[in-house]
Amino acid sequence: MNLSVPRRAAALAAVTAMALAGFTGATANAAPSAPSAAAAPDIPLANVKQHLTDLQAIATANGGNRAHGRPGYKASVDFVKAKLDAAGFTTTVQQFTSSGATGYNLIADWPGGDPNQVLMAGAHLDSVSSGAGINDNGSGSAAVLETALAVSRAGLQPTKHLRFGWWGAEELGLVGSKYYVNQLPSTERSKFSGYLNFDMIGSPNPGYFVYDDDPTIEQTFKSYFAGIGVPTEIETEGDGRSDHASFKNVGIPVGGLFTGASRVKSSAQVQKWGGTATAFDRCYHSSCDTTSNINDTALDRNSDAVAHAIWTLSAGTTNPNPGTVFENTADVSIPDNGAAVTSTVNVTGITGNAPSALAVDVNIVHTYRGDLVVDLVAPDGTVYNLHNRSGGSADNIVQTYTVNASSEVANGAWKLRAQDKASVDTGYINSFKLTFP
Repeated sequence: MNLSVPRRAAALAAVTAMALAGFTGATANAAPSAPSAAAAPDIPLANVKQHLTDLQAIATANGGNRAHGRPGYKASVDFVKAKLDAAGFTTTVQQFTSSGATGYNLIADWPGGDPNQVLMAGAHLDSVSSGAGINDNGSGSAAVLETALAVSRAGLQPTKHLRFGWWGAEELGLVGSKYYVNQLPSTERSKFSGYLNFDMIGSPNPGYFVYDDDPTIEQTFKSYFAGIGVPTEIETEGDGRSDHASFKNVGIPVGGLFTGASRVKSSAQVQKWGGTATAFDRCYHSSCDTTSNINDTALDRNSDAVAHAIWTLSAGTTNPNPGTVFENTADVSIPDNGAAVTSTVNVTGITGNAPSALAVDVNIVHTYRGDLVVDLVAPDGTVYNLHNRSGGSADNIVQTYTVNASSEVANGAWKLRAQDKASVDTGYINSFKLTFP
């Protein structure tokens, strides 16, 4: 996303005091001495789109959809959960029954923050049965997932407790989110300072719509888009039709974003946002809601807005000395009993050699770690063995290794190499990260 730092900072400053005052309609003057929140990172569009590609692949492998009660939905839950577990979240899978089938909600809590002030962001993860559901609602699910992973990468230390949710059976009447809210005791509901909902945020003929349910959350999003020169309108097409309604109905402040569904874009909206005077999403609830049914610009802007709201409304700060991090988050499939594969990070801008204790974070999703050989390959070809088929348990490899790489020139292509040495199961490299202190 081409966004200058000064414009982004200006948008943030406009809402910081209101966000820190809480979601009670207080004005900026309510907290004049509150410290500024840390600026949110730019959310990489490529990462969000990779999540969509993965969700499309899950649908393709499971009858063409990710609908409630179908194998594609459970596979989607497992996919998102694996990434969150690897990133340090505490995850919970909540089961419910709807239309005679088991449904699942996925809840992820980021450690820390005030447990009596919970800020939650969520999206429904299910599709309709007629298609893969990539805009509806892979787009919201992927943006919330990548924002959660950005929280982990930044080591965010928010004042409020952060929670993320992916809801099942939304397409059957908000079933999953209603179940979640109904299971919360009233004392737990009272701890929510807000719930942010993201449903269809990459429509191919997009508008930029903001929920108007809570004034502070609404202004947070409006100020962000104003800061990047994008006009917004109040969301009406999906009002009460997505998971935020489950929270609003029990008194929890809500807000969110939307880019339009089957309603036709007006000529005035075409002048405002571009596009054509046709449906915002011509593939709404159809088989053509695939990865080709996404507007990259809208997905990029809205994903950044998700992160902006999380950072601002949770009043977060980041680790002041996280080191210099190089990371590859693209999934790399590991073939069963096949050739070695690699995930590569290109290190630049580091003077001299690598540190004597180079931190190597390895996240591999695999049903049996005892099949794997995992190496770090330095730019000059030197191999450091990290895992050699030991610890043969049915677990993923989620671990930080340290290697004495002080003889290696830091700059260059570092590779995480993984090979499945036995048969019967498969997996993939989830992410590979090097940290230079």
